[in-house]
Amino acid sequence: MDVTKLAATIFAALGLAGSAASGHAHQAARAHAVSAHRVHRAQPLPAIFVVGHGWGHGIGMAQYGAYGYALHGWAYDKIVGHYYPGTTLGDSDLRKVRVLLTPSSRRVVISSRSPFVVRDGKGKKRKLPAGTQALGPALKLRLGLGKRLTALPGPLVLSPGSGPLSFGSRGYRGALRVKKVGSGLQVVNVVGVEQYLWGVVPSEMPDRWPAEALAAQAVVARTYALAHLRKGDFDLYSDTRDQAYGGIAAESPTATDAVNETAGRVVLYDDALAQTYFFSSSGGKTANVQDVWAKAKPFPYLVSVPDPYDTLSPYHDWGPIRFKATVLAKRLHVPGIVADFRANVAASGRVRTVTFVGTKGERTVTGSALRTALGLRSTWFRFGLLNLTNPGGTVVYGSPATLAGVARGARRISLEARAYGGRWKPAGRLTVRNGAVSPVVRPKVTTDYRLESGGFRSGALRVPVAPLVQLSAGADGISVTGLARPVLPGAAVQVQRLGSGWATVAQTTIASDGSFTAQLALSSGSYRARVVAGRGFAVGLSKTVVVP
Repeated sequence: MDVTKLAATIFAALGLAGSAASGHAHQAARAHAVSAHRVHRAQPLPAIFVVGHGWGHGIGMAQYGAYGYALHGWAYDKIVGHYYPGTTLGDSDLRKVRVLLTPSSRRVVISSRSPFVVRDGKGKKRKLPAGTQALGPALKLRLGLGKRLTALPGPLVLSPGSGPLSFGSRGYRGALRVKKVGSGLQVVNVVGVEQYLWGVVPSEMPDRWPAEALAAQAVVARTYALAHLRKGDFDLYSDTRDQAYGGIAAESPTATDAVNETAGRVVLYDDALAQTYFFSSSGGKTANVQDVWAKAKPFPYLVSVPDPYDTLSPYHDWGPIRFKATVLAKRLHVPGIVADFRANVAASGRVRTVTFVGTKGERTVTGSALRTALGLRSTWFRFGLLNLTNPGGTVVYGSPATLAGVARGARRISLEARAYGGRWKPAGRLTVRNGAVSPVVRPKVTTDYRLESGGFRSGALRVPVAPLVQLSAGADGISVTGLARPVLPGAAVQVQRLGSGWATVAQTTIASDGSFTAQLALSSGSYRARVVAGRGFAVGLSKTVVVP
């Protein structure tokens, strides 16, 4: 079944198809439901889910994979070479970086447990006592104990004495530069590259991981930082816009050792710094850069590579995550209700685009945009859709019913059933053909059905069951007799005659053998029996009996 037919099937089930044939079918189904006294509940909307692999953009080094390689005895240089094929290791001579700690604060608090030094904008240095300095936009400092605040020309560079400086509650190595920007103060940490990495590596990778994994992270983080230096007031952000940098509080002996043992080492390609993107978990293989960022430069070393040890990651596989068709349409601006989809998937498994088929049109969304909009862990995912409908409406006791199901992006589809008043039970494995399933059921009482795949389930579909009712006119002209199956002793029977509408002309109940008899004066006309059983049954109607 192609996408158009699948969408048409779902639209028809939702009562939203626009063709004449679909309209007639909908009217017929509606008439049947009315005749059964509205026992047929509305068809459920499609249930849509997402399952995926890995966490992060997928480009470059997978940290959990590096962890696995280190556990299997790989040295850091071999790990780096695996994730950036064709690169080499070299040395960098850059010694300091400027890291933005805050872009604009109304008040800045800098402190030290030992005396420290400030150099103002004119180059003049002054000693500052140990303790706390609170600065506002006027850049006033207390130059000695008991002295009044003195305004200094900015920007100010505060350098440590025998102990480090703290900005707020966090300590930093190197100097702190304070500059007025607009109505606030900008604070930048001027720090040695290796000291900067002391606060980066344990912020980006658990410091309990093997030394070779931490060393690989140090080389990759060093290269990334030096390849992304900005021009202007600072070089790097202290958050994930570049790399997480936690200052002294984040440092650990194992991470510091990894940085020191790889000091100056960077990743090169054609004697230039490589773009060493990294992320948490690959799901089993990394991505080609253009699988994720279609407009990115096709770096020959940012290609998909196998990542067999990523299985150690708790995010190697994730999902299913369920989305309502209406909510998905709203978040992604799909016209109408999402009824189907088609995906453009790269060889690495990453989703390039998904085109959503809505009841009022289509919309195409990139994999990266989907990841952001839906809060997914990666772009290596697949959408699944499970939907079950009942084209036949109410089922007469003893008769089969063929349900119509759609199973897109799902595997190992099963049917589950819940009889009236009971619990959900397995009802058999289904065969999927061209994204569709057609389970045949024989419910003995009103029963709910749903599709199941990998722990994900469609909405419940209720299939009403009505008793099988037979009616015949007595030869005496003053009675009718009938039979109901299953046997429902005591169930109410209404004998009805057609006039301007169906009107009840006699009433009785079902006997212990399932039979019933009613006395009435038969005149020419059309009659039927209506059985109201309750107990999980829809209203049962006999065929019309015509009395000449």
